[in-house]
Amino acid sequence: MAGVGGDPLEWYNEIPVVSRLYLTSSFLTTAACALDLVSPFSLYFNFKLIFHKGQLWRLLTNFLFFGTFSLDFIFHMYFLVRYCRLLEDGSFRGRTADFIWMLLFGWALMTAVAPFVSIHFLGSSLTFMMVYVWGRRNEYVRMSFLGLFPFTAPFLPWVLLTFSVMLGNPATTDMIGIAVGHLYFYLEDVLPEIARLRGWRWMCRPLATPSLLHFLCGTRRLGAAGGGGGGGADGGAGGGAVVDDVAPGWAQDGAAGGGDGGDGGAGQAAAAEGDNRQPLAAAGGDAGHAHND
Repeated sequence: MAGVGGDPLEWYNEIPVVSRLYLTSSFLTTAACALDLVSPFSLYFNFKLIFHKGQLWRLLTNFLFFGTFSLDFIFHMYFLVRYCRLLEDGSFRGRTADFIWMLLFGWALMTAVAPFVSIHFLGSSLTFMMVYVWGRRNEYVRMSFLGLFPFTAPFLPWVLLTFSVMLGNPATTDMIGIAVGHLYFYLEDVLPEIARLRGWRWMCRPLATPSLLHFLCGTRRLGAAGGGGGGGADGGAGGGAVVDDVAPGWAQDGAAGGGDGGDGGAGQAAAAEGDNRQPLAAAGGDAGHAHND
């Protein structure tokens, strides 16, 4: 990975735009708290303060605070930028709107659940959601935990969850991320394939990204024809019409995606930057994070 052991600014600029924005926002939020410019008590999720007092910023800020500067914070940032970047550079390459839509889906469901489980900071849950989705879309990538035993990528969130519980941390925060990640994976990857096999044309893609978000991000919907006159490689008979495909969105990246598709081939290893076989010493540290509630 460029920038590691070299120019940190070069490494930072190579991070995709959404991952870079999330990393920067989380770092600045933590810095503001460390400098006593902002209090964590003004950031956490509180249903009454949000909906009765109008403190709507808490809907966002509770996803940005990962604790004070510490080794635990570094592990959080490592997992955040790593798996957020692998998704954005891999199965969401060239699909910024779809990636943002996935994050909005996770944000909405986690926010809806938070009042019932008394969780005040949901950044860890969102990170676990991304780890889960990446793992399911890279099922053949091999990893190891502390160099002790090997496993494949789909088991990564469960390994981290188990280690976290062994360290005495509650499982609720991480389980929310896993549950939301599983729901997203089912609705976006599994259900469209079932619909295709059974001919359910009315259920093409339940989580299709809204056209407005594509317009704002300057991307196009999956299945959109490539030319106005038709007959081109992407045009066909549609002649520019927008058609939702029933296949999972990540499966349509083609050569542009190149990364973490479902076949787990060489492209996956490239998207994972060739170091997925390294012992997950950092994984153990992240799994043992302190839950900010």
